[in-house]
Amino acid sequence: MVTATALETELLEIAGAVPDPELPVLSLLELGVLRAVHLRGADAVEVELTPTYTGCPALETMARDIEQALRERGMREVTVRTVLRPAWSTDDITAEGRRKLREFGIAPPRAVREPGPVPLALGPTRTLGADPDPVRCPHCGSADTELLSRFSSTACKALRRCLACREPFDHFKEL
Repeated sequence: MVTATALETELLEIAGAVPDPELPVLSLLELGVLRAVHLRGADAVEVELTPTYTGCPALETMARDIEQALRERGMREVTVRTVLRPAWSTDDITAEGRRKLREFGIAPPRAVREPGPVPLALGPTRTLGADPDPVRCPHCGSADTELLSRFSSTACKALRRCLACREPFDHFKEL
């Protein structure tokens, strides 16, 4: 493993601080899509970025915002490369990112899972009862929630409603 230089670490922090265009409450580092920054010369840098899914419409905006932030730091040449392996998963969202989602009113993805496919269970839309890891309301914390739509404002979120406080909320789906 190659150790990052002090400049690469600084540039990673700058690029990582760029807000996600669809969830501006999260930085790209907190979302886990920024993979690496490599110097390619005194004022040239290559950034590795993994989209949340291959059809992510925000990828172009993320790349443009990273380029702008690094050019403002003095990098003349900025290349943003899309990296698909390893694939991004909701396990890549940092603890800070999960906290920010909750505070923003979005239920974060549930507990980090073992590597491999995420099982899909078709069944009841309510999470109270037998579910050992229910989707909790980010407003009141209740586990008594129901699925209203498998898709919400973006493809990575589902629309749910809390049956305790009656508030609707987005849930960042586990991938």
